[in-house]
Amino acid sequence: MTQPLVISIDAMGGDHGPSVVVPAVIRATASLPQDVRFLLHGDTAAIGHGLARYPNVARRVDIVPAERVIAMDEKPAQALRRGKGTSMWNAVEAIREGQAVAALSSGNTGALMAISKLILRMSGELERPALVTSIPTPRGVTTFLDVGANIDCDAERLVEFAIMGEAYHRAAHGAPKPTVGLLNVGAEEMKGHEEVREANRILREGKLDLDYRGFVEGDDITRGAVDVVVTDGFTGNVALKAMEGAARFITAELRSSLTSGFFSTVGAILARPALQRFRERMSPTPAAPLLGLNGIVLKAHGGASARDFAMAIQLAVDLARSDFSAEIERNMRRLPDALAEPAQATADAAATAQGATE
Repeated sequence: MTQPLVISIDAMGGDHGPSVVVPAVIRATASLPQDVRFLLHGDTAAIGHGLARYPNVARRVDIVPAERVIAMDEKPAQALRRGKGTSMWNAVEAIREGQAVAALSSGNTGALMAISKLILRMSGELERPALVTSIPTPRGVTTFLDVGANIDCDAERLVEFAIMGEAYHRAAHGAPKPTVGLLNVGAEEMKGHEEVREANRILREGKLDLDYRGFVEGDDITRGAVDVVVTDGFTGNVALKAMEGAARFITAELRSSLTSGFFSTVGAILARPALQRFRERMSPTPAAPLLGLNGIVLKAHGGASARDFAMAIQLAVDLARSDFSAEIERNMRRLPDALAEPAQATADAAATAQGATE
């Protein structure tokens, strides 16, 4: 018999809880193979009521009672102190206990990150997880990280993000050899602060098996200049929120223009299928995986719809079936040599210069 693939879900997280999570599970099961099952953590009555009219789905779901919920505005430190036994904690702990292969929550981002790091620990020598998202481009999508998990990043962290983002893009989007770029204020080698220039040097001169293309600029993210764009969490979060705001503005202006008069409205009705595709294309990615953990954890939007959350479930299944975690591990083992090589080259150059002056 085929071993079931189990996805553990915090059914109480986000703005809507079971009223969105349960319909999302129902929707997702329609396109997922029979070996995919679910653990739903939360209010037994609310979850059971939502599944009552769907016995075929209910047979693929185990409801795990959790009386407490982590609030959306709760501080990560508070969540760690009082989180045990909550729906979010239990959803992540199911991975450590071997009951599930991936966890998904639309709850408090900081709390999810802190709890996941505590329960699952970081992979290898990684210090903190990175949040990754996908940005639509004319070529498909650009994987963009970090988008908020790590505000301050040194050169080594940026190189780690490149390794994680490249492996993730291959797993999530099927690119055999993703291209990687480092976000900067210009493409020239001398531009940018010290850490981003040092990361660029490591990626160019190191022994990492990456198709690194150098610096990229802000407009290259949506242009699709490379498959993976790497930056620190501060810059990434600002850029992501700016792009989401621009997308909402364009959508609102388009809606206003198309309903401004009789003929515009008729035209909008005729163009409805194309406009629907446009809306879906401009919608934010359904979930942001936390890369670097000893396990697969995904953060869905707090206000996610049932459709969005169902797409997040599909992404969790795709990642669970891939070996992107093993690929990250393989390149992480090469990282110490890649870091040491430029440092040694610098030391050799300094020694040569000193000898020339003697």
